[in-house]
Amino acid sequence: MAPTVYLLSRFAACALLLSACASSSPDATDHGASPKATNPAIAWVQTAAEYDAISRSVYRAAQDALPGKVADVSWSALPDQTDAGDLPAAVILDVDETVVSNAEFQSSFIPPFSDKKLDVWNRAHRAVPITGVVEFAKQARQLGVTLFFLTNRPCTASENDRCPQKTTVVQDIGEAGIPVSGEFVMLSAERPEWGKEKSVRRNYVARNYRVIMLIGDDLGDFIPCTRQNPVHPCTQGATVASRQAATLEYQEYWGNGWYILPNPMHGSWASVK
Repeated sequence: MAPTVYLLSRFAACALLLSACASSSPDATDHGASPKATNPAIAWVQTAAEYDAISRSVYRAAQDALPGKVADVSWSALPDQTDAGDLPAAVILDVDETVVSNAEFQSSFIPPFSDKKLDVWNRAHRAVPITGVVEFAKQARQLGVTLFFLTNRPCTASENDRCPQKTTVVQDIGEAGIPVSGEFVMLSAERPEWGKEKSVRRNYVARNYRVIMLIGDDLGDFIPCTRQNPVHPCTQGATVASRQAATLEYQEYWGNGWYILPNPMHGSWASVK
């Protein structure tokens, strides 16, 4: 990503996050505390041309970088992945607020938030894609890149299905314009070792693929152990200061294999202190 575009995107996102924080209660969860349409963060995502422009800019920058990242077999977007030049290339994308927008759900659900409410809502509504993602996915697949979709929507087994929520997620991604089969969609709790810490699933993908890009809307889509309440394998909760330090530690990746979209509505940022 060009430095100017990257800085503008970061500044705009930070300013809106501060606005959203001011309107949220102190015990805000990952999905925020207030779904009301008057919430400025939700209103901005739903109506601001600026949000659309930033999303388009992020995906265009990622799309422009694809050929070079595919060709450079020494490159990986995972700092710990080495000697992966013989592996096929893959991109890992988050789902909510990265591939599909849940802004309408955020503005309409009755608190408190629950994963079941989100699942029911998504089953009843057609998914809306984030601007730029469909074009990016098409270009990536044309270059032979495999797309993986990681989400912290959890599996909750029913009598007849070990993970009925996976059907919803696969459906949402397809409705957004990116057909995908279940083997490339990875939910939390889908396997015993797959908790909400996404680094475990990223490392799983890295066993068989060279991960050339990460795309998401939350720091946890890129960096491990960014949540206030640690989940395995993390042993210590994150703080505002530790998250800032981690962002700086990996600064060479932002706009260079790591592409982050703005999300002032909810996320791990909402609960840290």
